Amino acid sequence: MNKSQLTLIRRVNTLLIKRFGIPLRPQKLPNPLEMLIATILSQNTNDKNSFRAFENLKTHINDWNELLNLDRVEIENLIKQAGLGKQKSAAIKRTVEYLNDKYGSVALKINSNTENEEVLASLTDIKGVGIKTASCVLLFSLGRNICPVDTHVHRTLNRIGIVKTNSPEKTFYEINENFPENIAHSFHTNLIRLGREICKPNIPACGVCPLNKVCNFKEKCIENVKSSKPIPFMLLDNV
Repeated sequence: MNKSQLTLIRRVNTLLIKRFGIPLRPQKLPNPLEMLIATILSQNTNDKNSFRAFENLKTHINDWNELLNLDRVEIENLIKQAGLGKQKSAAIKRTVEYLNDKYGSVALKINSNTENEEVLASLTDIKGVGIKTASCVLLFSLGRNICPVDTHVHRTLNRIGIVKTNSPEKTFYEINENFPENIAHSFHTNLIRLGREICKPNIPACGVCPLNKVCNFKEKCIENVKSSKPIPFMLLDNV
């Protein structure tokens, strides 16, 4: 990223914190394997449904290695609340088999000195695990200064004018080339809140947006001052 992009990211982060506050993080970061599975379940559904599916899956096993002995359909039945059961159960089954082949058990072992690029490459080798899912493991479980990009982050960053990209993956690689230190968690989480509550896909509530003065979106809806209720919780901070 160039200097102007970096300056705008820091400015946006400051404004979002002023509006939403600094997102809370647990003192003990979530287990990387549980984060990986929870993020797979969170794809294309809401927090409530994916959280319930994750909890249901956990309550039916004593150890993640037990998933090796369950067939895909059995896993699908346990996670049906998350939707897309066939795809997600297949991804989870491939994940546990991949980890078992690599480490000798269903565990995600990542050394603290392993480079981000190596972690991303390893995890995305698993069919069904994309760059967003892998980067969530880095941010939420390993505490790395990596900003995952979902549809909300992609949309808001393009509207603001920080990037001009046509896919979340391209946005991810552009902003994480030299992302400002120590702000990835607050920036990512607050941008999702902004995207869900204010900067919505169809009719954004630009009239109450904290980024109004720095946003370059040409189709601003200044007259729209209706935002959604605050998000009750974020799944990936509660795994």
